[in-house]
Amino acid sequence: MATLKEKLGYALGDAAAGGITWKVMSIAFPLFFTNVFGLTFADAATLMLIARMFDVVTDPLMGSLADRTQSRWGTYRPWLIFGAVPLGLIFALLLYTPDFGPVGKRVWAYSLYLLMMAVYTAVNVPYGSLLGVMTEDDNEKNQFSSFRMVGAYAMGFITLLSFPYLQKMVGGTDQHQYAVLGAFFGLLATVMTLACGLLTKERLKPIRAEKFSFRQFGDLFKNKPWIYLTLIGICTNFFNGFRYAVAGYLLEYCLKGDVTVSGLIINYTVFMTFGELTCMVFGGVSPKFTEWIGSKRKAFVVAAIICTVFSVAFFFIPMDPAYIWLMVAVVILTSVGVGLYSPLLWSMYADVADYATEKNGTSSTGLIFSSGTMAQKFGTAISGSLVALFLGLAGASMTTDAMGNSIVDPASITDSVLTMVWSLFSLFPAVIAVLMVLLIYLYPIKK
Repeated sequence: MATLKEKLGYALGDAAAGGITWKVMSIAFPLFFTNVFGLTFADAATLMLIARMFDVVTDPLMGSLADRTQSRWGTYRPWLIFGAVPLGLIFALLLYTPDFGPVGKRVWAYSLYLLMMAVYTAVNVPYGSLLGVMTEDDNEKNQFSSFRMVGAYAMGFITLLSFPYLQKMVGGTDQHQYAVLGAFFGLLATVMTLACGLLTKERLKPIRAEKFSFRQFGDLFKNKPWIYLTLIGICTNFFNGFRYAVAGYLLEYCLKGDVTVSGLIINYTVFMTFGELTCMVFGGVSPKFTEWIGSKRKAFVVAAIICTVFSVAFFFIPMDPAYIWLMVAVVILTSVGVGLYSPLLWSMYADVADYATEKNGTSSTGLIFSSGTMAQKFGTAISGSLVALFLGLAGASMTTDAMGNSIVDPASITDSVLTMVWSLFSLFPAVIAVLMVLLIYLYPIKK
């Protein structure tokens, strides 16, 4: 029986990865790269696409490598313990803007972004795989998944809410603010990841396939539940990816900058913070909701329908700061669905890993969970890349400032660009949520 301390320790892992590093990469990086760092929309889109092709190779290899690790700290925990410092350090360097020319900046951004993806994979794939070896009790797996999601969303809430106030406190240029906050949040992510590795326990021993074989990758594509769950995972991250990647542009262009209401600064991070808080609450009640509704599959369908309805509703809100609280209310209602389905997804990966072990006779837990991490990065970054691409197609373009840095040309932000931004936050995610409903109906594990 796992202790509360262990469940809290497990939650710290996704508080660092999901609540700090990935949250900032999802919501701040698209705007940071184009409006602060100085990349063009094309550069930013290309960067994220290249990173995804890189992940297609590194994620499954990392899963296979993690499954074969043997050490005094266990199979998966050493990757968290020794990966904590590189994770925080590279994250901090990514938010630093060097005084280079356009070519030097491209090299810096591309190199560090790819390195960040590699380190994130080396930490997060083993972290997810831990769920398969900490307990064999299905209810306890749901509890660990719930703690994980609450940790991620609670820290995401803190990160996004505090971001504009910390920027104001730091002062100076935007580049200076992002560099200081990168160092601060990078250190925090390091401490949390290390604590997760030290506080958790591996109770179950994987049935190892000691020799590396490409057969295990072939077995994945014969695993029908894995195929459907991977597609569902990609969709859930496309859903969030579009919304988070475009939130900065929505506030900056559609609402003409930050909105201040009764002393509260609502910028793009705070705007999404309301959703983070909702996800934290409903992520916590997801196991009880699933128990009440009867199965993970049915609970996921209800959650996806909630996401669909309120995403469509957002599109019809007037593009006016006067309606900011209505927008916030719809973001909160959409996030009810996200909060309910997020813990279910990782618990279902554990089910698929158990199914694969039963079918093939050896454990592929790390490989199975690596596909979850790959889906997360693929969906989030491809959606971020598509946001930059669609804004460019709608007419947004770059120019240079007096210092020769690339900046968004204000004259290019036409009504068609504004409509595209609004649609990317609402209608595009709604279509993805409908696809999630169709896929979950086809998912064959009925737990």
